Amino acid sequence: MNKSFFSLHALPQTLLALALLAATQISVAQQLEYNKGFEEAEAKNWEELEVPPPPAPKTENLQPFYVGPTATQTFAIDTKSLAIGKDGVIRYTLVAVSQGGAKNISYEGIRCATFEKKIYALGREDGTWAPSRRNQWEVIVRSKVNRQHAALAQDYFCSNLTIVGNEKEMLERMKYRKTLTDELLRE
Repeated sequence: MNKSFFSLHALPQTLLALALLAATQISVAQQLEYNKGFEEAEAKNWEELEVPPPPAPKTENLQPFYVGPTATQTFAIDTKSLAIGKDGVIRYTLVAVSQGGAKNISYEGIRCATFEKKIYALGREDGTWAPSRRNQWEVIVRSKVNRQHAALAQDYFCSNLTIVGNEKEMLERMKYRKTLTDELLRE
């Protein structure tokens, strides 16, 4: 058979593939533009509350939570500090302890709607707080190391950019190591 027969035979399939590709590109562009409007409106309307740091954490109020098999520190949150603000920010005191016993305390927030975190203040040994120099919202990185914020957000606090449950339910998930993914698999 000659080459022109194969070209003519493949022409309808090629045109169909090109038409589908063009339709996909248009659909993706429209979806991005559609989402952009919501993101801009939400960003303009959202206003963060000013919340002072809570009292220094007490050992008896610490709730450890699982971060992952590669974690080189242990992590806990102060159960008395966990609060969901009217601005949609989940605020808590985080206590991180290294294998050598060094302890870091920070007052932080997670915003499920944008999957971001913010460090408001750092705890001092005398129980007072020092304002954080990095008190800007940062995207939570999902990695295998330094994933304490990702663990809190995706395992205990947020699903599909939405806060899941109240403070009591979040603490119960941490206590019993029942992640939001576990709950979805049971449904």
